[in-house]
Amino acid sequence: MRRPVQTMLLTLTGLGLLHATLLTDTYLRYVKAGLRPLLIVSGLVLLVLGVAGAAVRGWQQTAAAAGHEHGHDHTGTPRVAWLLFLPAVSLLFYAPPAPGAYTAARASDKPITVQRGFAPLPAGSPLPLTLTDFTKRVQQDSSRAIAGRTVQLTGFASPAGDDGWYLTRIIFSCCAADSQTVKVRMYGGEVPAADTWLAVTGTWHPRGTLGTRTAPAALDVRDARPVTQPVNAYTDDLPLRPS
Repeated sequence: MRRPVQTMLLTLTGLGLLHATLLTDTYLRYVKAGLRPLLIVSGLVLLVLGVAGAAVRGWQQTAAAAGHEHGHDHTGTPRVAWLLFLPAVSLLFYAPPAPGAYTAARASDKPITVQRGFAPLPAGSPLPLTLTDFTKRVQQDSSRAIAGRTVQLTGFASPAGDDGWYLTRIIFSCCAADSQTVKVRMYGGEVPAADTWLAVTGTWHPRGTLGTRTAPAALDVRDARPVTQPVNAYTDDLPLRPS
């Protein structure tokens, strides 16, 4: 690859990373929030290298002209190398879509860890819970405190194989490449469009024995209303809203 093309690619990639991390929250579609400082540093390094490369190139051309040397580089740039510009430009102008139902259908399910002992559930109705906490209460809480409680879960819709649907959250351990899912089966109401973010209110769908592994993580839907995708979309925390 010719030197000017290398310099331009470094500069564009650095600008794209800084745009995605400093001016928008696009980076949250692909990596955990904790990696933001590293992305900013990477963007700055690439930008500095690109600018420095351009400066060195200009100095070399000036020196060559002063010495009346033939300073042109006739090496060609392989056509495939131009494809490297696509990810760099996309960070600036058209970011790839965020992971959603398509990813959830192909990602592995996150194992639900065993919890020893549960604190009493707080009063109030509906009770906000994460999908993981709801699943733990249904399958591991021998006190069966979740029985009859109206809960509110937040996630996006993803299709089930029997024309039903799941309320789903995708969880990044590090980035989109290692994503895992947590799903709760929904019963009742209309099937929403895939990738629709919803706050769903309902009660546990009774099957199996509550408080044991035979009880499915499932909800009888009383109400499902669309909500804005939360800032922490790729965790299984209670949703944060933009300030």
